[in-house]
Amino acid sequence: MHHGSCLCGAVKYEIDAPINSATHCHCSQCRKGHGAAFGTYGNVRWSAFRLVQGEDALARYHSSPGVTRSFCRQCGSTLQWYSETAHPDWVSVALGTLDSPLGPIPQKHIFPESKADWYAIADGLPQEPRS
Repeated sequence: MHHGSCLCGAVKYEIDAPINSATHCHCSQCRKGHGAAFGTYGNVRWSAFRLVQGEDALARYHSSPGVTRSFCRQCGSTLQWYSETAHPDWVSVALGTLDSPLGPIPQKHIFPESKADWYAIADGLPQEPRS
């Protein structure tokens, strides 16, 4: 089981399933949402995700058609994104909010053509361009 929380601790969650891989997304929405060169997410089924504290502190933003992003309304921590239309059974959890160890897992970069011009992807991980 994995545990996670936002920066201030108002929102806490549990994941009752393994996180099998990580995706480093370089799209402009993830960059802006994280305030960083990319956002890193792990995908899990909604049935394995449970919010254990802070429903009232959770804010949601519809960033594009069919895509919702959630964050803590107190500290601003990005927590997840999900698509009710494209992937209704899955939620992408911001891995930087995990409080429990994850260990080594397969990783990849997506949307590298949208990356910040000041960042060089030089880690040798696979890159998947927008299809």
